[in-house]
Amino acid sequence: MRSLQDFSPWRGESAAIMASAGAMLGEAAAESGDPSGAEGAARRVILCIEDDSECAALIKEELKERGFDVAVAHNGRRGLSMLQEMKIDLVLADVNMPEMSGFEVLERLNEISTDLAKVPFIFVTGLSDYESEIAGRTLGADDYVKKPIDFDILQTIIDARLAGVARLRLGRRTGVSMSEREIEALTWVARGKTRDEIAEIMCIAKRTVEFHIDNAQSKLGVQSRVEAAVKATILGLIDP
Repeated sequence: MRSLQDFSPWRGESAAIMASAGAMLGEAAAESGDPSGAEGAARRVILCIEDDSECAALIKEELKERGFDVAVAHNGRRGLSMLQEMKIDLVLADVNMPEMSGFEVLERLNEISTDLAKVPFIFVTGLSDYESEIAGRTLGADDYVKKPIDFDILQTIIDARLAGVARLRLGRRTGVSMSEREIEALTWVARGKTRDEIAEIMCIAKRTVEFHIDNAQSKLGVQSRVEAAVKATILGLIDP
């Protein structure tokens, strides 16, 4: 059974790539007048569903200082009600809560409305077991953030998720198309894997990995594998 520690080697580079992608999306959105860009993020409303009042207060204070409006619900049932009553741009939710768990909130969102199901949903939790993360992602969670929270990483994730609409618009405009193998190889690049590691994961030769990455760089019009990963993330071709 794999543990979350198995993913630690690529988290740093993955976060850097997502940060670069978010910054580039903000610039592109600002040029086109898209409100989902950097300036629009200052007006975005985040719903924090957290039964620990001290933790909820800390999250609210920190995110308000970073330019977000933050609404707080102290149990899952109230959080679900607020999602239906207010215009929420992104949800941060604990997993274990009274009345309704974070998993149940996400499950209900998927049942209630396709529009609500599109709201980015991030679990902020003290749970560290691999099974819990898989369960959340199976329900459609966009990301997991562990407590104690690193707010720089959290903001990077929030910015990337809020930029998703702009990313999809840019992808449709460019019409870039890559093969499944190119996408798979570039996804592992975004996760910080070396060519040797990618070759082992994909069960192909290192030379073949280089072939796929070089093709991806050429199609994306960039000179390095990191630039390719950033641009592919922006265009919605990969999801680090």
